[in-house]
Amino acid sequence: MSTAPLAVTHEDLALSELPPRCGAALAAGARMQFMYGWFPDARETPELRYVLHPARGRPPHVWRCQPRGQPPPSLAPSAPLLSWYERETTDLCGIDFSGQPLPQPLVLLPGAVAERPPLMPGPAAGLRYVPAPQPLPELAGGAPQDVQLLPFGPVRADVLESTQLAFLYIGEAILHYYPQLFFKHRGMEKRFEGMSPSLGTVLAERVSGVGSVAHSLAYCQALEAAAGCDVPSRGAWLRVLLAELERLYNHLHYLGYLCHTTTLKVGEAQGKYLEELAKQANCRVSGSRLLRGLIAPGGMRREPVLARLAADLAHIEGEFQRYADLLSSTNSHRDRLITTGMLGQQLAFDQGATGPVERASGVDRDSRRDQPYGAYSELPLRVAVQEGCDAHARQQVRIDEIAGSISLIRAVLDGLPDGPLLADCRLRPGTEGLGWAETPRGTAYYAIHIDAGGRLARVKIKSPSFSNWRVFPYTVHDTNMMDYAINEASFGLTVAGCDR
Repeated sequence: MSTAPLAVTHEDLALSELPPRCGAALAAGARMQFMYGWFPDARETPELRYVLHPARGRPPHVWRCQPRGQPPPSLAPSAPLLSWYERETTDLCGIDFSGQPLPQPLVLLPGAVAERPPLMPGPAAGLRYVPAPQPLPELAGGAPQDVQLLPFGPVRADVLESTQLAFLYIGEAILHYYPQLFFKHRGMEKRFEGMSPSLGTVLAERVSGVGSVAHSLAYCQALEAAAGCDVPSRGAWLRVLLAELERLYNHLHYLGYLCHTTTLKVGEAQGKYLEELAKQANCRVSGSRLLRGLIAPGGMRREPVLARLAADLAHIEGEFQRYADLLSSTNSHRDRLITTGMLGQQLAFDQGATGPVERASGVDRDSRRDQPYGAYSELPLRVAVQEGCDAHARQQVRIDEIAGSISLIRAVLDGLPDGPLLADCRLRPGTEGLGWAETPRGTAYYAIHIDAGGRLARVKIKSPSFSNWRVFPYTVHDTNMMDYAINEASFGLTVAGCDR
């Protein structure tokens, strides 16, 4: 059985065809995933790519468009989740979209002006700054003098990542919320430019530290798609094992941190203790608490050490079952989660929520099942879905996924096939590939383009936290200050994964 992801189909469209084709695709049940620009053959005008999934079990579809000096139409009015991708493309590729409903910069901070499009091939662009206000809505009606502005950040207490949060509020009531991200934008996509494809795996592992396996997996699968390479069965099964170990420690950390925000200190300590047990098991398996250094283009670099994993898993599972039961029966914790951060199903779908966030809003989507890759199609996978649409539902999805990850790891240990770990993944110049993986926070995508010299010309990263940070403000407007920290924790967001 092939372990390669579903084959991606491509289609060339004129700019005028984009809006009607997008509307027809959405009406047929498809979902736009992301879009990006890149500069093929050192052109000064970028080519645009739109990636969509037609339906469950069908391969992703890619539209290619050549602006040729014309402003492309914004698809955000019909597919709102594309708004951030269009704004990002404007900032980094220097192309404007006609009809974009929110044309302010996204990645470039207020007042930053790039000397040239940052993703244009060649040296990194310099920036200059001019004074500019933070983009906030105007106040109208009522008594605007009673509305207060709280700018919080970018340096936040504890170990929270840098972002500035602007709250417009009266008393405890939040009227409007605006997060200014990208203070830690590292230009990761630009850093791939000119690298050898094999070395790019090391960089992919560091795009988001707590998603090292999933990011390297999506990146390697994009290379394998470009090379037409099938990963050996043993290598594909071991990749599943690593991916589920990563999901396990991430979700345990999430539960502990969520308890921190509800002031359930014993629950916080227990969750972080279980996270530590999982990370120690990771280290025994791979030599890295974050499971780095094993995945390579074509399969696995080496065998993981599995001698103690079954025993470690049994210990964690026993402790976790008691912990999950206590979380579900502790009313002071549950009461703070129920109805907090409501995200309706249609809003979650339209605005691009992914992973446990969308599944907690009743959107039954998981790329491990819907666009299967690796060995997932050969293993028992149950997708956890909740209908509560709130912080409690988001917790319950992750609790269910922990149990599912333990079952998947056991299935790999019981059925691991013999054979080689690594296939020859030889890339041809001028090729491209698309890869994806279901991270603990949702689906990550990597689109890679290989230049005429066999090096990376463009790597586009669609990270799940980029999607979920876009959705998150909709759950904050018209809520209250006391619930904010709980709501943010319930999303499991990372700033590094968004900023890249």
